[in-house]
Amino acid sequence: MIEVRPGIFIGAAEDVADPGQLKDGGITHVLTVDKEEPQSLGSICTKFVHALDDSSTDLLSCLNDCISFIEEARSGSSSVVLVHCHAGVSRSAAVVTAYMMKADGLPFQDAYGKLRTIKPDVEMNEEFEYQLKLFEAMGCEVNTASAIYKQYRLQKVTEKYPELKNLPRVVFAVDPTTICQLENSEAIYRCRKCRRSLFRSSSILNHAFGSGQAAFTHKRTTMQAQLHVTNEAKCTSLFIEPVQWMEPSLLGVMDGQLLCPKCAYKLGSFNWYGEQCSCGRWVTPAFQIHKNRVDEVKSLQSLGIHRGKMSVGATS
Repeated sequence: MIEVRPGIFIGAAEDVADPGQLKDGGITHVLTVDKEEPQSLGSICTKFVHALDDSSTDLLSCLNDCISFIEEARSGSSSVVLVHCHAGVSRSAAVVTAYMMKADGLPFQDAYGKLRTIKPDVEMNEEFEYQLKLFEAMGCEVNTASAIYKQYRLQKVTEKYPELKNLPRVVFAVDPTTICQLENSEAIYRCRKCRRSLFRSSSILNHAFGSGQAAFTHKRTTMQAQLHVTNEAKCTSLFIEPVQWMEPSLLGVMDGQLLCPKCAYKLGSFNWYGEQCSCGRWVTPAFQIHKNRVDEVKSLQSLGIHRGKMSVGATS
């Protein structure tokens, strides 16, 4: 058990084997991040997070709760918290690093480097490193409504449900036809043919612009590539989270077409392994809607009317 900063220790399962020793050491709170919950620690305040030390574990979704527990423990003038996993090397290191990132405003690499200086044997697995980089990208606050988190959650679904059956309902965004009122900043995208509402603007998963036409040069001859390589490609499609009306088409199927649920107009395609955007960026998994197949409708609530924006297909 090693003190990382005043009032915060990192340790292993052996450190919680003797509750009396913990009390003698001044420990008032214990956060366990492991596959098995430890024995009762008496009057010590505890929190247990079930987590395996492998690539299947979604530790990112637990970080807000873990950090809140540590912050609450540190709010007491004489409180001391121990964060531990089985060996005190990976899972506990990931949680403590996340806390340091948020508490000290540090980027992942600096926080992790600082922890390794204090405890040289820590070595979190690559998946946890990836998740903490996503945590950093979200401003050290797990925002379940952000495009970053939604894309991450979809990737985890493909790992947990390889046959894509019995997918959790949380994966699917609400069908906008069932929503009575939208947020002020939201827009609705409708089928260009039958005007059926398909998805909200909050369901769009924006991605970083790719390398443009250079990403497609492997499909051309060398001479063609030399003549046509530019970075002027635009995103001609929208990549979104799956919506409830898609569910019958997605379950048990790796890829296919996305058709309007009302008129069967072809809107785009999906592929759980991913698809390449026209800008060159590879998106995984991909639920791709062609912009020229939908219209954006923005709500002017202050005027009590709706205006349709009919130029979506021509915009980037």
